[in-house]
Amino acid sequence: FAKFRKAYQDALPAYKAIMFQFIFNGVPFKMDDIMQIYQNIYDSLDQNERLLDYLYNMLPSEDDLTYAHCLNSALIAGLFASWFSLSEANTQLLIQCAFFYDIGKLKLPNELIWKVGKLTDVEFEKIKTHTILGFQMLQDLPVSAHILKAALMHHERYDGSGYPSRLHDVQIDIYARYISIIDAYEAMTSARTYRESKHPFQVIEIFEKDVHKYDIELLRPIMFRLANHMVGLNVLLSNDQIAEVILINQNQMGRPLVRLKDGTFIDLTTRKDINIKGIY
Repeated sequence: FAKFRKAYQDALPAYKAIMFQFIFNGVPFKMDDIMQIYQNIYDSLDQNERLLDYLYNMLPSEDDLTYAHCLNSALIAGLFASWFSLSEANTQLLIQCAFFYDIGKLKLPNELIWKVGKLTDVEFEKIKTHTILGFQMLQDLPVSAHILKAALMHHERYDGSGYPSRLHDVQIDIYARYISIIDAYEAMTSARTYRESKHPFQVIEIFEKDVHKYDIELLRPIMFRLANHMVGLNVLLSNDQIAEVILINQNQMGRPLVRLKDGTFIDLTTRKDINIKGIY
């Protein structure tokens, strides 16, 4: 983790400097420089899947939150791309989409983007403009159309409930559909000064509840890999007992079969009164 943290702490200001110069001073960026930042962090990992565990422990300063959100999303995109079974070329494109899809937020005030309490209707309408702002910043650059569409469409939802255009299912660019999952995962699992990050089973339960909002064919392998990554780990239950994750229930991946220290099994799909509070 120390090696990863050092690489991450070197990379974040480098990424921030490039993006700040592009967004506020109009200085063109080199995609190779952006991708090298990604590679430097990945080179610090001895196992790629440890990335998710390591990111749980990173808490950037409030001034860096939006930049860190984009950087984290790009790192997660590299891992999720293998879970999506993407080719190397498509993996590189997905990572590039993740680096740039949310840059419109950098044009909005930090105190609005990261407001702790509930947004007013006016504030939410202002937040929603970041998709169009990001598209406008990128539209004249020599980048893939998928990068432009990821910026514009990543808050569209498969059931047509998203914004800015209320597109649905395959009307939404496939890279924007990938990014919508990555964006939601990163937002839920990143710690903030005002709240703790959600653990994978909480994330999976939220995805299962909102499954109609995402392309299920893309979401299913992510939930499956997240859940199976937890098998064999100990969890703290809401009744303060410690249990080991034994088996993932395929119909409710967020509620596994667990075993207490005395050998007793609890199927959380049938024990709705018990939840997983934390993972060890």
